[in-house]
Amino acid sequence: MIKTIIKKGAYFDSVSLMQVAKALNAVAGVIDSAVVMATRENKGIIKASGLLTQEILKAGDSDLAIAVSARTPEAAEAALKAADELLNKKPAQAQAGTDRRAAGLDDAVKTLEGANLAVISVAGRFAGALAAECLAKDLNVMIFSDNVPVETEVALKKAALKKGLLVMGPDCGTAIINGAPIAFANSVRRGNIGVVAASGTGLQEVTTLISNEGAGISQAIGTGSRDVKIEVGALTLIQALKMLAADPGTEVLLVVSKPPHPAILKKITAEIKKIEKPVVAVFLGGEIKEKIKENFYPARTLEEAAYKAVCLSKGWKLGKAREIIYDMNLKAEELAKREAAKKKKSSCLRGLFSGGTFVSEAQVILPELTGKVFSNAPLDKKFKLKDSLKLSGHAVIDMGEDEFTVGRPHPMIDFSLRNKMIISEAKKPEVSVLLLDLVLGYGANLRPLQDILPAIVEAFIQNRELSIVTSVTGTETDPQARFKVVKGLEAAGVIVMPSNAGACRLAGEIIRLAAKK
Repeated sequence: MIKTIIKKGAYFDSVSLMQVAKALNAVAGVIDSAVVMATRENKGIIKASGLLTQEILKAGDSDLAIAVSARTPEAAEAALKAADELLNKKPAQAQAGTDRRAAGLDDAVKTLEGANLAVISVAGRFAGALAAECLAKDLNVMIFSDNVPVETEVALKKAALKKGLLVMGPDCGTAIINGAPIAFANSVRRGNIGVVAASGTGLQEVTTLISNEGAGISQAIGTGSRDVKIEVGALTLIQALKMLAADPGTEVLLVVSKPPHPAILKKITAEIKKIEKPVVAVFLGGEIKEKIKENFYPARTLEEAAYKAVCLSKGWKLGKAREIIYDMNLKAEELAKREAAKKKKSSCLRGLFSGGTFVSEAQVILPELTGKVFSNAPLDKKFKLKDSLKLSGHAVIDMGEDEFTVGRPHPMIDFSLRNKMIISEAKKPEVSVLLLDLVLGYGANLRPLQDILPAIVEAFIQNRELSIVTSVTGTETDPQARFKVVKGLEAAGVIVMPSNAGACRLAGEIIRLAAKK
């Protein structure tokens, strides 16, 4: 049975709602639950989970919807009561002297004397005005918030340029400044490679691959994904390139982005030409073919870009980067033969990603091995999925897109929706390969194994021929410790590759070999 409560005009942040939903699922007799803002996108997700009711259909975007599926009326009532108690629970007070809440921006600036960076994470409609106030106080700004009008973004970045300040974002989820990881970022070695990225997950992937190979990061500057759009004009990306070019601690520059608008790509390449230091660049699906300057090194994948940057930073020949990738490919070929031998017939691949850049990289790599690949975030619009919850053929989806995250935490934090799709896709007879990512670090899920392994175990039970391939983006000094996560996944039967590109190549090769049987 399903019971529903609607709380009119009750706003809660997505992390709080995730914690409540987890608690409800632990109540005896509860089969499933949803605790979300009643947006159109969330109604679609609730419908796919079988929890949609007339009460939720009638609710508005600013209403909180709580739905519980339980085996008995008593269990449903107990869960709804628990939800109410958790939502009304006041946060515990910090011990005296261990925490201090500023009364406002002025108070915060006075308290943290010398601070020159503000991180903004408020509702998008308030973020622009707050960022402008920070710039007026000579603070650099990182805007984590999304849903900020593009006109506001342009105005903020132009104002920052006049003052010699930096605006990272809006929708900037990752940065590493002076060794400090900000928002979704990892614990990486310090070094001489400076990264500018219009992609949060891309920044995490290259910085962790660099660190795991023994090199290090001077600065890693996020720009927000819209920065390379024609409307914004790469204002932050170009400013960041200039900063890193002038930084004595940066000897190699690495640029990471999804394909910029062609006119903006010309602006970026013109700036790169001015930089005396070596520059590596990866524009996933939009590679630069021309020789921009003598010490410019284009790359096709995040993996290739990271290893080229490592070689340059250590004074190695670039052939070393090819050797690292070649060794991984040899391992992938052997694993693919083993996995393909288990398949009775050719079948489909489904990629369920928490990182949007990994979806782009998958679309660069997979078509050569599998043929057409569809996505909710396609590099080519003709391969756009009609419905992100009804996959067919070979498909890779970004579960961090707004259609999945409005009113709920990012899938790097909350695995619940992806877990449901792991199981539901595994049940489909045409699916034989699941391709995943798992991103560690600060801001990400601190219990990744506990949260994802039950779904993986169930997927293998549902589909005896299933292969699950993943990469783990992280380092050994991350809070989750990468080697522990890799070991736990492998013990459950998951094949773990060192990079997302490696995981994509392996998954695609399994499909290719299975099709030849």
